[in-house]
Order: sequence, then structure tokens, then C-alpha cells
Amino acid sequence: MAESADKPGTGRHATRIKSILVTQPKPTNDVSPYFAIAEKYGIKVDFREFIDVQPVSYKDFRREKINILEFTAVIFTSRNAVDHFFRICQEAKLEMPAEMKYFCISEQTANYLQKYIVLRKRKLFVGERTAADLFDVIKKHKGETFLYPCSDIRKDDLPVFMRANNLKFSEAVIYRTVASDLSDLAEVKYDCIAFFSPSGITSLFINFPDFVQEGTRIAAFGPTTAKAVVDAGLILDIEAPHPNAPSMTGAIEAYIRRHTQPETGKAASQSTKSTT
Repeated sequence: MAESADKPGTGRHATRIKSILVTQPKPTNDVSPYFAIAEKYGIKVDFREFIDVQPVSYKDFRREKINILEFTAVIFTSRNAVDHFFRICQEAKLEMPAEMKYFCISEQTANYLQKYIVLRKRKLFVGERTAADLFDVIKKHKGETFLYPCSDIRKDDLPVFMRANNLKFSEAVIYRTVASDLSDLAEVKYDCIAFFSPSGITSLFINFPDFVQEGTRIAAFGPTTAKAVVDAGLILDIEAPHPNAPSMTGAIEAYIRRHTQPETGKAASQSTKSTT
């Protein structure tokens, strides 16, 4: 992994992080841990989606000749997949049968599924956090016929696993992932940019082909995102999840602490008051 070899608080790590760009939508409430970091360390945190999700129309979906009711199980690996799957069902006037089984990559995705259906424990199967965790669960249900709703850009690990284990499945492309227009950020510089998918890295270079990292710290969530950072020739400064920081915010805060940022938001405020 092409991480920076500089010692804590030296080299590229010596400059204090004063601004962070999170390549995700802004949280809908004020309880986000990003806001806690902003207040605690006096950091400006902005949110901007690098990826634009566009729905596949029901007309285009029908061209795939997929009959949803012929499947006995559905695999969800993201909230986008959940939203667009049930959008297609609604447009097709389909009601999911009570015996349908659902396999979700994480507890968060499983909880989000309840937005559309009443879940029954015996019909819901959840991985710990990664696709590999979900594979172990799927292996126990080889008799099912799986439908995998996904984007036109998706990881290969799940289809490869399904074929290698001779499992009956079909993919259904129900939304497309395209790079957002980030031209308004051309003159804006951040001390840290947090990425959550390889598509985010692709979007960065589509918008800014001549991007030079210099002192900008790059944070990546998940091994495929981390690999995309390195493959793009960037230095990976912050990686999540890891045992001591299962979340992106946890990893960012661990980095801040490790590289000693002397003045936190509250401390800086108190210091300013004492000198006036």
C-alpha cells in the first residue's frame, strides 16, 4: 500500500488539517460525527457527491427480460440498489411475495430495507460488513435463485463468487453511476478528501485530469477504494475501516490525534478569548 512513510507530525503530515471534503451527501441531521470533528478540532467540513446516480427506466429494464418474481432471493449491496429495485417494482406494479428472501451486505443496508417492506427474520440474511462476509451466508442457501440488482459500474467480487460456486443468479442493472460535474471546485483546495468508492477517484480525474495531490491528505473507505487511490498514483494517508477505527470519521480523528494538532476548536476559541 503506497502510504506516506513520513513520521507522525513530519513531512506531509506536519501541516494541520483545517478543511475536509467528504465525497458523500451532507447528513440530513446535526448528529453526524463529521460535525463533531468539525467542532472539536476547529475544522471546516464540506460535503459534495462525486458520483451522480441515474435511474434506469422501467422501459430499459424490461429489455433485460428479467422477471423479478421468478427469483427466490434478492442480494442488496447498497442503499441505492434498494431504492432503485423498489422503484422498478412500483413501476411494474409488483408486490414482493412474503416468501422472498433478502441478503444484505451490512446491518445498515438491512435496516434501510425496512423503508419498503416489513422484514421477517427468517427471510433476512445479513453479512458483517464486507462482501466476503456475505459470501459465507449465501453459501448456506445454494438452493435459491438469486437476483443481484446493481449499477452499470460494480465490483466483480460477487458475480465471480456466484459463478465459482455454481449458484443460480442474474444481474439486473437498475441504475447508472456517472461522474458529477465538479467544475465549481476547480479553484478550491482542501487539506483532506475522503473517498468511499473507486468511482469517486474516477470522478476526481474525469473532472480534474491534471490533479496533483501535493499536501492534500487522501482518505479511503474500504479495500477497493484504497486500491483505486494507489492505482491512481496517489498517496493513501488515511484508510478505514481498521480494528481501532471501523468508520471513516474514526480513522480521520485517529490521524488527527496521531499527527498532533495542538489547537482544537474549543481550545482555540478559549485561547483567542484569553489574548483579547
